[in-house]
Amino acid sequence: MRKILFGIVILALLVLIAVQTGAAKPVIKWRVESALLEAGLSENRAECMSARMVGRLSVWQLYKLQQGMAPQEGEPEKVGGIGELVKRARRVDDAEAVAVTASSAGLCAIGIG
Repeated sequence: MRKILFGIVILALLVLIAVQTGAAKPVIKWRVESALLEAGLSENRAECMSARMVGRLSVWQLYKLQQGMAPQEGEPEKVGGIGELVKRARRVDDAEAVAVTASSAGLCAIGIG
């Protein structure tokens, strides 16, 4: 039992170190991009937005966005546009996350993100 607990602690420390040093950024970016694709964004826009969002938001903020942007009862699975995307992002009650999501969506939509 102690060996299992020790192993879990070591694994948690390794994950924490990877996140803090940036070694996990490619994996985090891939996950954010996948979530945006699942939400109905185009591949180019999802790639552009994920790069901006991962660079500007913490892992915790990205996790909260993922949870908050999930469709609620009566909503379509896919977002209908930038307005719907920002509306869903506002559910997380994190002004910075909403601002980064909205600015990333806008800048990537016009091709300067």
